[in-house]
Amino acid sequence: MVEQYGRVRRFLPSLFKDIDFEAAPAGVMTLEAHDYLSQLLDSRKQILDDAPMDIVSNPWKRLVVDKEGRVNKRGYTLCFLDRLQDSLRRRDIFVANSDRWGDPRAKLLQGHEWQINRIQVCRSLGHPINPKEAITALTQQLDATYRQVSENFDDNQAVKIDDSGKRPTLTITHIDKLDNPPSLQHLSKQIEALLPRVDLTELLLEINAHTGFADEFTHISESNARANDITVSICAVLLAEACNIGLEPLIKSHVPALTRHRLSWVKQNYLRAETLVKANAKLVDYQSSLSLAHQWGGGEVASADGMRFVTPTRTINSGANRKYFGSSRGITWYNFVSDQFTGFHGIVIPGTLRDSIFVLEGLLEQQAGLNPVEIMTDTAGSSDLVFGLFWLLGYQFSPRLADAGESVFWRVDKEANYGALEELARSCVNTHKIEQHWDDMMRIAGSLKLGTVQASELIRSLLKSDRPSSLAQAIIEAGRINKTLYLLNYIDDEDYRRRILTQLNRGESRHAVARAICHGQRGEIRKRYREGQEDQLGTLGLVTNAVVLWNTIYMQAAITHLESQGVDLKDEDMARLSPLSYKHVNMLGHYSFTLAEQVINGELRPLKQPTDQEDFS
Repeated sequence: MVEQYGRVRRFLPSLFKDIDFEAAPAGVMTLEAHDYLSQLLDSRKQILDDAPMDIVSNPWKRLVVDKEGRVNKRGYTLCFLDRLQDSLRRRDIFVANSDRWGDPRAKLLQGHEWQINRIQVCRSLGHPINPKEAITALTQQLDATYRQVSENFDDNQAVKIDDSGKRPTLTITHIDKLDNPPSLQHLSKQIEALLPRVDLTELLLEINAHTGFADEFTHISESNARANDITVSICAVLLAEACNIGLEPLIKSHVPALTRHRLSWVKQNYLRAETLVKANAKLVDYQSSLSLAHQWGGGEVASADGMRFVTPTRTINSGANRKYFGSSRGITWYNFVSDQFTGFHGIVIPGTLRDSIFVLEGLLEQQAGLNPVEIMTDTAGSSDLVFGLFWLLGYQFSPRLADAGESVFWRVDKEANYGALEELARSCVNTHKIEQHWDDMMRIAGSLKLGTVQASELIRSLLKSDRPSSLAQAIIEAGRINKTLYLLNYIDDEDYRRRILTQLNRGESRHAVARAICHGQRGEIRKRYREGQEDQLGTLGLVTNAVVLWNTIYMQAAITHLESQGVDLKDEDMARLSPLSYKHVNMLGHYSFTLAEQVINGELRPLKQPTDQEDFS
């Protein structure tokens, strides 16, 4: 490894001279080594007599210290770089005022500010101030759940314990697909037959007439003045972005609201992250006001999943993943869908970064009127740390674990006998760590809830190390208890498993609608910068919500019509209807086959005037 020194030597001057590192208490030793080596940057000295040795772990000693007990510069430098990388991941070493490498702990509630918010934060999150009370409540809940599930285990035909391996594991039978009863099939066909055909352009204008969402698109100058027919221009720009076709197909030089200049001006001055969020919130809130949407859910449950998009344009905000992007690079649009089928938040992720980093962020930062308290994700969104943070913030985390049977079941009481589950409950939680760091755990939860720090930023710093900090380990211990509670309920309750599957299927089916809308340029996102990608995919989410809302409005009208005709409708059938059909929505526009008489007679079209060419450029 010491032979690799020549490769890293080239960037050492920039590392030591151009970047001002700072340290948390746990990073002081690394910073001392940094300062020591920076003083020797121009020195040819190869044997270091007084190097700070606290950073040199046992595996590194044979490369740093020679047989005579002398410290060699090359080995010590490589050891320092390894320690620096780990310290940066843990944010024990950080760069002040850096978006990517700053210290998220500096954004947490501190000192007097925390003390005046402490009681209110604990009360609002439903946690006691005293850590012993919190641990006692968790322990009792875990013990009672173990005993209940153990008592039901012999009657649970879907779950078996497999003793054939080195350790016992669970075998969970896959849930059979629910067949659609004839009454539901008939109702779906009746409603589908009643839905009118509609162009996507008309659909957007109609939904605006219901909700007024276009009013949320304000000029960047904050002027209240509105151009004539600005709603038409806004809807045209939304369509161009969501369908990924650009402005060109929508330009009509003889229509003032659709000229090239007007559409370019609207796109530049009205389409922004904050206006998209506000407009989308209007659609989500309107959907929540419809009685049919409440047949599907009350808005308390949501799912999070990612859509993958290839990005052929070279951009720093993309990543490689051969499974999803082939030989190209791409991004993930991690979006959140309520049990009413509406999308209420979305985050653009380079490549396919670990989804669990962003799960909480979507819940905490969404600005719609919904208040989801339970969220479903796929396996990639789960970790012990995320389970712990969800519990601290008062949310229920319900992932679909592909390897639930292989999961570790944790216990607190070493002496308890859990019957059929005794061999599964083989690992013990260290509650002392929770007690020791309880106040800091509450401080993190309060900071996340009050928005002083981003969830993804904090989780990234807590996760990005092979050696979690003591505070991260305390959250992980709490997460292990809550993950075990989830696993016990998951294996005991088939309805719970089906509910998770149903909500995830809603999110995946909604992605199919979004794919159909985003049909231009092979569905590839060609924006170069993250902000442009976020705005375009935010637009796609808004237009998808418009389709869902339009369908719901007309499905509700169709149901009212059927009831007026004396048709007997079952609540359980209406609860399983879906507003995600789109065959009746024309997303491709219209083609004209008419020609001017002079062209039919063989004459050429008039050439463009120079002013038109200048405008075109």
